[in-house]
Amino acid sequence: MAPPNQLCLVLVIFLSVFSLSSLSTSAIIPKANVSLSIPSSQLVFLKALSTPEFIAAMDTTQLGTLSIKLGAANAKATLNVYNEIIKKPGSPQALKALNCCVEAYKYAILSFEMVSSELVEDPQTANYDVAVIGPEIANCEKELINVKVQAPRLLAGNRFIKYYVSMGYEITSTLELENPNEY
Repeated sequence: MAPPNQLCLVLVIFLSVFSLSSLSTSAIIPKANVSLSIPSSQLVFLKALSTPEFIAAMDTTQLGTLSIKLGAANAKATLNVYNEIIKKPGSPQALKALNCCVEAYKYAILSFEMVSSELVEDPQTANYDVAVIGPEIANCEKELINVKVQAPRLLAGNRFIKYYVSMGYEITSTLELENPNEY
């Protein structure tokens, strides 16, 4: 059975995700790279948190590593969707917004990869690196809204990357608290 602190962390992460979610959405599932309609976005994260890997995680660092890897996989899947949509004809304004999002997702992927390597050595830096992904994605969303790009798959990808950022932030914050004198 998982230690009580780990169960509390999983509960905090789930509640953070729950508070960010809407009642009905679609999700980009990282391993499948497909868009699926599901009754509730919370189910995606409950499912992710209940995988054998998450259940077997022995400590917060392992939990963080798994979450960050899922975030990176989600970012890569969403980037592929952006690249797919860019190939279709559209207005110059829409193309500019989509390219802004492509850059935001490239940044998110690099940041998730840095966070994964920083979790053990420097959770404070990892915390910062995961937190700065959020504004990049927010800017992407703003650009899409300003030019009225109607793409539910993109909006779902943006929403889910925020969930992974939230999970990463909670985990890196917990790592900082667990080991305050080490950094």
